Amino acid sequence: MTPQRYARIQSALARRQPDLTVLLDRVHKAHNLAAVLRTCDAVGIHELHAVPLPGSWKPAKGTSLGSERWIEVHLHASAELAAQQLRERGFLIYAAHLCADATDFREADYTLPCALLLGAEKQGVSASAAALADRRIVIPMLGMAASLNVSVAAGMILAETQRQRLQAGLYQGPRLPPASYRRALLRWTHPVIAAYCDRQGLPYPHLDGQGELADLETWQARMRGANRGRA
Repeated sequence: MTPQRYARIQSALARRQPDLTVLLDRVHKAHNLAAVLRTCDAVGIHELHAVPLPGSWKPAKGTSLGSERWIEVHLHASAELAAQQLRERGFLIYAAHLCADATDFREADYTLPCALLLGAEKQGVSASAAALADRRIVIPMLGMAASLNVSVAAGMILAETQRQRLQAGLYQGPRLPPASYRRALLRWTHPVIAAYCDRQGLPYPHLDGQGELADLETWQARMRGANRGRA
């Protein structure tokens, strides 16, 4: 871990937006999933929620350029369950959905805790999912096409989201809860160790000021003791 790499990771985590997320409703094409993940990372989204079709969560590696490593992905059985969990955490839900009461996407306030709900290719947001939204938004179409690719729509809306949040100063300092920050920091700097801890249900080790494991021998001894206790 070079000092430059560690500084870049810390800088990215300091601009993560814990009160901004995306909810994908049955989006299944690998290149679209990957492109949305990459855009989420670019605007500082820390976690993404999705209602996948069975076996469909497989973002294209080339398109995402590894962005799935930087985004926490939460899969849900239904849009209703996902929306309920997000609402319990204080999120408003903005659905990109063409309907009579939809407004220009630039009129929505994205500085509030909010989730952008995007629907599947061709079908869009399902009627049941759209009914869950606090607001329905659209991207005005001035040509012959009636809609945009879901990843392009995500990019346009999230660019406006970033603009509003930059103007409001929401990228000026760390906003992740300390426990979430520490967990993400280890996952980003030492993904193999983090994955091992996750599989074994073990606590994460602490990092020193250079992003290296602090007191590695002590942590390894604790892990050996925990593993013996499981035997």
